[in-house]
Amino acid sequence: FLMERKTHVKINRKEVILAKLRKSCSCTPQKLKNFVMDFFPVLRWLPKYQCKEYIWGDVMSGLVIGIILVPQAIAYSLLAGLKPIYSLYTSFFANIIYFLMGTSRHVSVGIFSLISLMVGQVVDRELLLAGFDLNDDAPSPLGDGSLRNDSLSNTTAFNLTIAGINAECGKECYAIGIATALTFVAGVYQVLMGIFRLGFVSMYLSESVLDGFATGASLTILTAQVKYLIGIKIPRSQGHGMLVITWINIFRNISQANLCDVITSAICIVVLVTAKELGDRYKHKLKFPLPTELVVIVVATLVSHYGKLNEVYASSVSGAIPTGFIPPKAPEFNLMLRVAVDALPLAIVSFVFTVSLSEMFAKKYAYTIRANQEMFAVGFCNIIPSFFHSFATSAALAKTLVKTSTGCQTQISGVISAMIVLLVLLFLAPLFYSLQKCVLACIIIVSLRGALRKFRDVPARYHVNKVDTLVWVVTMSASALVSTEIGLLVGIVFSMLCIVVRTQRPRTALLGQIQDTSFYEDDLEYENLSIIPKVKIFRFEAPLYYANRNYFLKSLYRLTNLDPNLEAARRKKYEKKEKQHLKKGNHRTANGLGIGETTLQLVPKQIDFQALVIDCSSISFLDTTGVNTLKEILKDYKNLNISVLLACCNPSVIDSLKRGGYFGRDFGCMREMLFYSIHNAVLFAKDQK
Repeated sequence: FLMERKTHVKINRKEVILAKLRKSCSCTPQKLKNFVMDFFPVLRWLPKYQCKEYIWGDVMSGLVIGIILVPQAIAYSLLAGLKPIYSLYTSFFANIIYFLMGTSRHVSVGIFSLISLMVGQVVDRELLLAGFDLNDDAPSPLGDGSLRNDSLSNTTAFNLTIAGINAECGKECYAIGIATALTFVAGVYQVLMGIFRLGFVSMYLSESVLDGFATGASLTILTAQVKYLIGIKIPRSQGHGMLVITWINIFRNISQANLCDVITSAICIVVLVTAKELGDRYKHKLKFPLPTELVVIVVATLVSHYGKLNEVYASSVSGAIPTGFIPPKAPEFNLMLRVAVDALPLAIVSFVFTVSLSEMFAKKYAYTIRANQEMFAVGFCNIIPSFFHSFATSAALAKTLVKTSTGCQTQISGVISAMIVLLVLLFLAPLFYSLQKCVLACIIIVSLRGALRKFRDVPARYHVNKVDTLVWVVTMSASALVSTEIGLLVGIVFSMLCIVVRTQRPRTALLGQIQDTSFYEDDLEYENLSIIPKVKIFRFEAPLYYANRNYFLKSLYRLTNLDPNLEAARRKKYEKKEKQHLKKGNHRTANGLGIGETTLQLVPKQIDFQALVIDCSSISFLDTTGVNTLKEILKDYKNLNISVLLACCNPSVIDSLKRGGYFGRDFGCMREMLFYSIHNAVLFAKDQK
């Protein structure tokens, strides 16, 4: 039977687009109100805030995250190649802006190690191109609360009149200029992606690509911190192969290791790892996580200050951190042009991590987020702070997990965290002058535990899916051994190639009938299947398009043990010879055989089927090449008196076949060529003479 298709009313796309434009461009008070409420979600949920129920959890989680943020912000400044004050600015502004614009109740947006690394790589590259010395550890005189550049802060001066910047700008000024320009452009990209609804770009970053990218970047972060751990001064490697070059330099200069830094690092790592392991083991009994990083920083700062580790043992310290805020300044347009390409992967990674975490916790706690609004939120978390000497931000998994475990209910907790950072900015920052850089490096390295533990999951990942494991390994290797941006690009391209290869060489099978049923399955995978006499059932588990056309034909000919083109050519060859011998009046062939015997030789092996059923249930679409391939099969097998029947085609495949003329001009043969189940096709084939 042939089912009747519904008649769909043809939609006038032009009218639809015009109607949407009229609706979008119209401005009414209600529409304006909805736009403002949607753009600032805080206006919707804050008036409904249940103070008695939520306030304790929000305050507690805000305090804990604020305490964690301060040491992490100071530590991650090493990754970004900037002074700690800029990390504190970033943490403060990001929390405030996301509170106003974010739709997730739980994610913690702020400084993130992976984003800091990407920013730091661009900053280092531009500093080198400008002629600055990356290894100058001389502290700049910032104790007066200002950020004026002094000749002592870097011996290299850079004339920036070409770039439109004050010629007196030194290394630190130029570094933060690059970071803010990069951050601004990344934020603009994210806002544009939100306007044009390009959030689908995140779909091309699979879980394997993201995990591999994060793990490879973690290896790069770990490598960059080793020199601080052991207190050696080596060039900061740039460009491709940074990880290998850095390790070579480390082993070349290992004899110059600072014993004080080595001992301090060993003690800090033992304390931090032990506290983390105990916290993970007894997290259900603890009301809030142990503030281990803060305790380590306070104790280490006191020991360094009163032990005069910088003066006596030449241990590298953080230096002066000014208090207060620097006057805002617009990012330089000419610097934006230099980093426009670098900002694109930064924008995508920042957005993807934020949205994926938001969706994960929204699903866990049964509420919804708006991905497009998240794009705007994270975009403005980059654009606005870039005017206040801040750099790029993203949601961070570790801090988000801490927020939820300490009772966070809304983004009020983010405001509390911002107040803690503000307290440090206004009053407490100078107290961290004597903090050793090796302590900050220890905090960074211990925070990478989660990403580095992915190596333990490789066997389980391989057992689940070998292709995904290969994508993870390739992305991780490229991110670590080449560069983070190239690694991300390689991961995306390689994962797409894996999909293409899967469709180019998909599974194919001949099907047999499950006994006493109307169902059919792969006869190589299942026992006790019945072979249908005179009928071959072929399954192709992929779309049929130009890239896998040849594989489709080869698989069909191999499994059916019959190439219709070769068989037709063989028959024509022998028929031609027979005609030549008959014209000569010789009733015996060139081989000395009679005509009857020759007939047997024309077909060396008897064709054991008269109908070919193609199971199209896994063919999601056909392109022009796919349609022509099926038409070619139909014609070739028809020449051998073998009928070709299609089963289980979806409507889009049927439409493609109709448009391609597979069923003829009037579709009169559709009932004899197209079936809605394999069993119907088999019954029809059995009834044929």
